[in-house]
Amino acid sequence: MNKKIGYGLFLVAALAAPFFFYPVFLMKMLCFALFASAFNLVFGYAGLLSFGHAAFFGTAGYVAGHALKMWGVPPEVGLLLGTLAGAAIGWIMGVVAIRRQGIYFTMITMAIAQFIYFLCLQFPFTGGEDGLQGVPRGKLFGVLDISSDLTLYFVVLAIFVFGIAVIIRAVHSPYGQVLKAVKENEPRAISLGYDVDKYKLLAFVLSAALAGLAGSTKTLMLGFATLSDVHWSLSGLIVLMTLVGGLGTIAGPIIGAFVIVILESKLGDIGTFLANVTTIEWFRSLGESVNIVIGVIFIVCVLAFRRGIVGEFMAFFSRKRA
Repeated sequence: MNKKIGYGLFLVAALAAPFFFYPVFLMKMLCFALFASAFNLVFGYAGLLSFGHAAFFGTAGYVAGHALKMWGVPPEVGLLLGTLAGAAIGWIMGVVAIRRQGIYFTMITMAIAQFIYFLCLQFPFTGGEDGLQGVPRGKLFGVLDISSDLTLYFVVLAIFVFGIAVIIRAVHSPYGQVLKAVKENEPRAISLGYDVDKYKLLAFVLSAALAGLAGSTKTLMLGFATLSDVHWSLSGLIVLMTLVGGLGTIAGPIIGAFVIVILESKLGDIGTFLANVTTIEWFRSLGESVNIVIGVIFIVCVLAFRRGIVGEFMAFFSRKRA
């Protein structure tokens, strides 16, 4: 019941937010929150540390952007094509890496992701170092004009809610329980007759598809896709978001994504509503040095909040109830 109340309060706040904050900045936070939640599905619930999720995010953005710009498809078709592209690459990467464990799995995903990065650098349709620019928004289902930031925000919010709902359903299903068992004790799950590789591969593909949906949405929202969307550093940033927010929780990656995106953004991205906030001004004045502050925050979270922000709050309330 408490979780349902929390979800309801979050949804109410999200519906009211664009009337007080810059919608484009809010949409960026929602895209990265969905991306982090997709990563959390494989890392937090399946125990698979992937350093290749930027490949799904960035490639889906390129595919969706190219389809929207060059083929003139409707926005919903572009998002679908981007999501399918992310799922396809996730399946290929999963088939290659899923039988490995630990650091070997991580390095294989990173190697394949870097290979995809160099492909995106060379392919003409991606625009190379210039990126893919001028992606139109169009009309959703041929009816809803999403050229307005406010209108598009509610579309992005609906996509975000859909993605989180899929994750919640997967985690709390019998499949999700098996996935947790595989993470806790894989040899025992194998002894009980479960084909753990199939379970992990399905989770990996689902995570890749949701990451692709987030990347496609980001390209539709911003109107461009760049190489930074497919670079390995973005995979590391998603790991940071998940760990800071709380690994293995639904709200953790969302909170972590919000915190990191706010810290990384400049004042102009947040909008005039926050123009007089001293803390934001201070972060803006740091320029590129803001990465040092993010690194310090990460170290503090690792040392003082081993379970992440949400994980520590949950542990605190559990101790109080006990």
